[in-house]
Amino acid sequence: MIFRNVPRSLLRLLGALFLCAALVGAVGCGGQKPVPAAAGASSGASASEAASASAAASAVPGWAKGMATVRADGLPRQARDVLVLIDKGGPYPYRQDGTVFGNFEKALPQQKRGYYHEYTVRTPGERDRGARRIVTGEGGEFYYTDDHYDTFRAVLR
Repeated sequence: MIFRNVPRSLLRLLGALFLCAALVGAVGCGGQKPVPAAAGASSGASASEAASASAAASAVPGWAKGMATVRADGLPRQARDVLVLIDKGGPYPYRQDGTVFGNFEKALPQQKRGYYHEYTVRTPGERDRGARRIVTGEGGEFYYTDDHYDTFRAVLR
């Protein structure tokens, strides 16, 4: 296969772009421009809704800008349990928990070795550690992955 050495995340992105291009070609553009949500009454949004959307966007910390995010209360229960253990400093159920995360996939911002640490999020029904992890950064960052480091979401606490 010609895509043997291409990371899965790049293949997924290329597939999504191809699908979008196919849909645009099939449906057509229509020549209409989208109306921004902050346009107020003309888009059906009130001024207070536009202000709260702006406040929510500014509530995202700098380290999470440009990333997919998830609120801590939107994580699976097992991930929320791990956050509690991290806050308490352990004890952790897996010996690998708290070890250095190498960021070899380069899915997180580049930092010096030892900056990131990983913690296992138990997956019900899995016999091994499964694919779910929480990765923390020295600057107070929290990231969640449920696909073994292919993608991350910044955890907003």
